[in-house]
Amino acid sequence: MVILINTLAIILTFLFMEGVAWFTHKFIMHGLLWKLHRDHHQGKEGFFEKNDYFFLIFALPSFFLMYFGVLAGNDIKLFIGIGIAIYGFCYFMVHDVFIHQRFKFLRNSNNWYFRALRRGHKMHHKHLNKEDGECFGMLLVPFRYFNDEK
Repeated sequence: MVILINTLAIILTFLFMEGVAWFTHKFIMHGLLWKLHRDHHQGKEGFFEKNDYFFLIFALPSFFLMYFGVLAGNDIKLFIGIGIAIYGFCYFMVHDVFIHQRFKFLRNSNNWYFRALRRGHKMHHKHLNKEDGECFGMLLVPFRYFNDEK
């Protein structure tokens, strides 16, 4: 039963993080912390962006939840932290590797879902200012992008 609860905690946290990512992207990155996110939309020099600081913003709660979860005898905090970490890894793979090609692999996917993700994100980036935009999540894309890609 404990394994089931811990597995559910990881899965539910992962799913919840899509909502957290959408909310944070729409209202924090395109709002209060636009100064960190702007270079991601308007260009940058070099490999790193100010936007990369958001990695730390999301990684720290994951780290501390796992750390204190282990200290508490592998309680639920550990598995919530693992769920956040898995989502962060998936976000990195989808956003930085697959969509933005910051690393040169996962380039040639012809899968309809991945094409829809890439198209939705491209539509998000056509907006250069913080007030505009669409497709703020990572894994969920409006249906019209799936319909266009079948």
